[in-house]
Amino acid sequence: MEYLVKDLGSYKLHLIKTTKFKTIRAKVFFNAPIKKEEITIRNFLGAILYLTNQKYKTKRSLTIKCQDLYACDIGYRMSRFGNYSNFSFSMNALEDRFTEKGNLEKCFELLSDIIYKPNIENNEFDETYFNIVKHNAIVNINSIKESPSNYSIIRLLENMDKDSPLSYRPNGYIEDLEKINRSNLYEYYQKVLTKDIMDIFVIGNIDFKEIEKLVRKSFPPKVFKKIVIPCRLDEKKARTKVQTIKEENDTNQSKLAIGCRLNDLTEHERNYALTIYTIILGGGSNSKLFQEVREKNSLAYYINSTVNKLDNILLIRAGISKENFKEVVELTKEQIKQMKKGKITEEEIDNAKQMYLSSIDEIEESEDDIIDSYYMMDLLGVDDIETKKKEMVKVTKKEVVAVSKKVNMDTVYLLEGVKL
Repeated sequence: MEYLVKDLGSYKLHLIKTTKFKTIRAKVFFNAPIKKEEITIRNFLGAILYLTNQKYKTKRSLTIKCQDLYACDIGYRMSRFGNYSNFSFSMNALEDRFTEKGNLEKCFELLSDIIYKPNIENNEFDETYFNIVKHNAIVNINSIKESPSNYSIIRLLENMDKDSPLSYRPNGYIEDLEKINRSNLYEYYQKVLTKDIMDIFVIGNIDFKEIEKLVRKSFPPKVFKKIVIPCRLDEKKARTKVQTIKEENDTNQSKLAIGCRLNDLTEHERNYALTIYTIILGGGSNSKLFQEVREKNSLAYYINSTVNKLDNILLIRAGISKENFKEVVELTKEQIKQMKKGKITEEEIDNAKQMYLSSIDEIEESEDDIIDSYYMMDLLGVDDIETKKKEMVKVTKKEVVAVSKKVNMDTVYLLEGVKL
């Protein structure tokens, strides 16, 4: 793959050339320092831009247009990256050599229309679609408990640090939704266009000069923008005494969520040894947690661990019966303790490396995953895919043990199933 990045002032243009795919994928990122009171309106804005615009006011008309462009696919996604709130719009289109000359240019125009030509009149968003999006937002916010597994993580993070972006609910808040009207939504839209950090990625079998020309035409550079705060959340020490919170839920199965703090990691530890540590602890059916808690003691329906490097936390989640709660927590603590003592085999490290290398190979099979990987490279300065492969192979047991001593349990949350 060839990679070129050009700073055009108001946004960076990232071009990735590969002959692996028959489609061209473009992705436009909007990134801004996260504010709790803006999460709801930001979600609302992304949803209404995706639903309707000046040219294609209905979902049906947009779908027909996409079909006319040889099944061009448009999508959007909301997420949080540490201290930043991010939403992105994407476009997937066949190369012109598989369609007709000029088709790709029309696809870029469509993506631009969705972002730059909202369905507004007199500086207000269309009332009909505003009400549709508001209704959907109410449903999404109120359905937070419908996924007990996700809800348990949300409640865990709220209890770990209620004032940190860590605790912000991704769907937003009803009280903030009630403050949104068609006028202030348009004002917020203008703010996003002028203040958000914007990045545009294009991947495929592309000619750099030709694509830059197409992007400049559909996304003319305007206002200069600059990032002002670090992406990664500040580190916080784990509690000296682990806090335990229980909440009842009308289900059969209980959901256990455990939050661990990460402290004093070097960048190399964070990017490599920490990954191996997480895989060994709870990254699959061969992991310590899976083998000890589920296989040997039959105390969980599932159990795994994941790491969020931007938030400086490691999460453990499990589906259990409520009567097994104490024993599962104690076994989990014991596995973390044993890894601190160096109870890690070379076989476990080799297996974790192979698991990682397999997962990173899968990234190269997806245009979207490749774009996200390059975005993290630009945002955080992490290594490229090939460097990651080489560096991961070098990780030693000593490095993994050193990382294990920087992982400390902070909060245990149980969403206790009480349905008989």
